[in-house]
Amino acid sequence: MSDPSQPPQPLHPLALELRVHGVHGAPPDELLGDPRTVRITGDSTAAVFRRAADVDAEAHPERYAGRPVVEAYCWSRLTSGNGARALWLLLLPFMVVNLAHWARPAAPATGPAPRAVRAYGVLVRVLALSLTLLLIAAACEVALDLLAWQCAGSGACTGSGAGSWLGFMEPGRWWGQPGRRLALGALVPAALTWLLWYLSNRTWSAYESQPPPAGAAVPAVRP
Repeated sequence: MSDPSQPPQPLHPLALELRVHGVHGAPPDELLGDPRTVRITGDSTAAVFRRAADVDAEAHPERYAGRPVVEAYCWSRLTSGNGARALWLLLLPFMVVNLAHWARPAAPATGPAPRAVRAYGVLVRVLALSLTLLLIAAACEVALDLLAWQCAGSGACTGSGAGSWLGFMEPGRWWGQPGRRLALGALVPAALTWLLWYLSNRTWSAYESQPPPAGAAVPAVRP
C-alpha cells in the first residue's frame, strides 16, 4: 500500500552523464565513442551532443534502466575568435546572479513552494534588475551628463580650436541645443540596453533552452 502523501516516483528515472573535453578540444564522436552523433542544443561555437541512438531518450526511459544518457559538451571555439568576444564580459555580473538562481534551495515536486524558496527567487530577480539599472545608469551618467550636457555645453570641449570630435555639438549649431544634445546622448544607454538583450537572448536560445532529461511518472496508486 502506497502512501498517498508521498509524490509519485518515476518508473525509469533518467540519469545524465556529461562529458566535457579539456583544452585539447576533442570532437564529440571521440567523447561519446560513437561516430554517429547529433547536436541537441547550441551552435558552431559551443554545443551539446548525443549519440544518434540516444536522441529520443526522454520518450523511451525504459531503455536506460541502470545506465545514464551520455552527452558531450564541446566548447573549444569559445576561446577563439575575434575581439568582439570581449563583449561577453558585459554579462559577467549577470552570470553570478544566474549562479545564485540555480543555487537556490530545492522546492518540493508537488504543492506550492515554501515561502523561503519564493522569497529567494524574488530577491535574486530584484538583484538582477538592480544590476541592469546600475549599468544603464552608469551609461546615462557618462553619455547624458558628462558628454551631452557638460562637455558639449562648454566651448573648451566643442570649440573648433580644440579639435574635438564633439565639435558638431558646439553651441550655436543645430545639434548645439540642449534638448537635441540630450536626445543624441540618450542613444548610448538605449544601444547598451539593446546589446544586453541581444547577448542574453542569444545565450538563452543557444545554450540554456534545452530542458534536462525527465523520467516518466508513475500514476498514483490509491490504497
